[in-house]
Amino acid sequence: MNVLASSNAGGYSSMLLIVVMIVAMYFLMIRPQRKQQKKHQDTLNQLKKGDHVVTIGRLHGVIDEINMEAKTVTLDCDGIYLVFDLNAIAKVTQRSAASEVTSAAATEQKPAEDEKPDTTEATPSDAAADESTDDTKADK
Repeated sequence: MNVLASSNAGGYSSMLLIVVMIVAMYFLMIRPQRKQQKKHQDTLNQLKKGDHVVTIGRLHGVIDEINMEAKTVTLDCDGIYLVFDLNAIAKVTQRSAASEVTSAAATEQKPAEDEKPDTTEATPSDAAADESTDDTKADK
């Protein structure tokens, strides 16, 4: 019976080792790749006309037109208009002025409604000044 018990324990430990390796592979390889794909997709969704981009072939250009139905983008490369698949955009190097203005306005916080400084609390120097004026009034 001891022989059967020891072989089952060895089977469980090897099964546990395989599960641990799969979990480690997920956290070290699959999860970071999915995060990178999501970030790239967010970048593609935020593309606007006038953005300066670099393609996966390292071609630099300015976006002239985006066709979301066909998933294509037309780039102006020094007067030459080229149509690329939307996924061919590797990165955005400079945002257009229109998208910078809207993003700056969105991130700018509005000041609170006419906040006035609280003058109800007196500082120690103000209290001393008030006392000195009271003394001069009393002397008169």
